[in-house]
Amino acid sequence: MGTFEKVKKNFGFGCMRLPMKDGEVDREEFCRMTDAFLAAGFNYFDTAHGYLDGKSETEIRECLAKRHPRESYTLTNKLTSMFFHKEEDIRPLFDLQLERCGVDYFDFYLMHAQNAVFFEKYKSCHAYETAFRLKEEGLVHHVGISFHDKAEVLDKILTEYPQIELVQIQFNYIDYKNPSVESRLCYEVCRKHGKPIVVMEPVKGGMLVNLTPEADKILRSLGTGSNASYALRYGAGFEGVFMTLSGMSNLAQMTENLQTMSDFKPLSKEEHAAIARVREELLRGDTIPCTGCRYCVSGCPKGIPIPELFSCMNQNKRYNNRDWNSAVYYSTYTRTRGRASDCIECGKCESVCPQHLGIRKLLKEVAAHFENK
Repeated sequence: MGTFEKVKKNFGFGCMRLPMKDGEVDREEFCRMTDAFLAAGFNYFDTAHGYLDGKSETEIRECLAKRHPRESYTLTNKLTSMFFHKEEDIRPLFDLQLERCGVDYFDFYLMHAQNAVFFEKYKSCHAYETAFRLKEEGLVHHVGISFHDKAEVLDKILTEYPQIELVQIQFNYIDYKNPSVESRLCYEVCRKHGKPIVVMEPVKGGMLVNLTPEADKILRSLGTGSNASYALRYGAGFEGVFMTLSGMSNLAQMTENLQTMSDFKPLSKEEHAAIARVREELLRGDTIPCTGCRYCVSGCPKGIPIPELFSCMNQNKRYNNRDWNSAVYYSTYTRTRGRASDCIECGKCESVCPQHLGIRKLLKEVAAHFENK
């Protein structure tokens, strides 16, 4: 049986936002989530070496690999740019990933967060060729990419490396026509090249769950599901979508998503119309489209919790600057970590931001709002 056939359903467990307790992964909760996921008939898990500072991989070993037969699940891992600098670094890194995950092969191995700049590095280090050799050796079953750039860059990659077997793209209803993300255009490139699609960020880091009051009212009037369910079903309903990932942080989120995806139905015409109205409503706002992926945090020399500070700013904007609680949270987040005004404008955050945000400018706005009162 090939790995694609081994995947049972079209919903995957993204292990980037695992349940946390006192700075560590809450192992008991993660075990409960893993067991519930498999018991519901789903078996696709996704991780990367840098997720949760490496804790995602090791907790997959403890909560999944040690507790369930290898044939009962499929596991995707990724080759991430920051962890190799030359071709000779790749094989030892891959071996370390196998060890940390407690497995002897990966079902899918992705070239991580590909964009125009990273792609040139991967080519110069023969990363793709190395991955294809790993496949020949049986250490990975399929080679793919995760992607964060313009559609023309994706087309170039898939043209140069037709051996790529699947593509993971950011795809959700708010980014469908977003000129920075180009979800629709990237989707069309995947279809043009005949590549199965993995949807990431279907709820945009929770932003499509915690909607503005006006947008929330539109979806609640349907009475057919939750905000999260509409977002998941939107992405999963497109032709050619092989898998839809969700980064779930507790069992309650997982239970809700499993209910949605166990008996999956694409959105109806009425639901699509409501989603279009929600999109229009959200695009009227002036919130920061940060998904909370945290790629920006690990390299920040001042230790600024950028996603948390952006979340405070967004929450305040949603309620027309009347949300006093966001200021309290801002103080909490910056009590032992960097403030927005501590930014030295090195640009490391912007170089790795999948949303291509002008983080340095945005931090100045955040500082002006929360620190000059």
